[in-house]
Amino acid sequence: MYAITRSLTRSTVLRQSLSLSEACTGRHVAMKIVPVDTVTKKETFFEKNARLGREMSPHLTIYQPQLTSLLSVTHRGTGMVLTAGVWALGLAALISPQDIGNYASVIEGLHLGGGTLTVLKFMFAFPLAFHTANGVRHLLWDTGRFLKIKEVYSTGYVMVGMSFVLAAMLAVM
Repeated sequence: MYAITRSLTRSTVLRQSLSLSEACTGRHVAMKIVPVDTVTKKETFFEKNARLGREMSPHLTIYQPQLTSLLSVTHRGTGMVLTAGVWALGLAALISPQDIGNYASVIEGLHLGGGTLTVLKFMFAFPLAFHTANGVRHLLWDTGRFLKIKEVYSTGYVMVGMSFVLAAMLAVM
């Protein structure tokens, strides 16, 4: 290491480049000490933007809803609903003094019609069906397939249709 450093410091090319860079940056900089109170102002983000005449960004209100954005938001929402449902069922199983048979008999005791039960089962099945179908769609994207914009939209429509079909199949069981 010593030999490399010594040979670099003896190099005429290196010495010339150092002297050239010193000549180019011959500026002198003077620093002025300023108290903090004179620099920082006690104004909020909104006050500063009002003083500078900046308008607030309209954010999501200027965009027209698209299939891709709606499916993305719905996928996240169904994921959160499914997570909350699994947590609620798990905690209820830990806390509840009765088993699941007792709660099934309570629901049977409500004497709900077949159509009402099917609609309720569809409401429980759809988040699972949607999240599963969209998850498969994302797995296909991970393999590099269906990434052109027309394919993204066509797979989106197919996925929504498959979600309704799968949820209906689960609801009539």
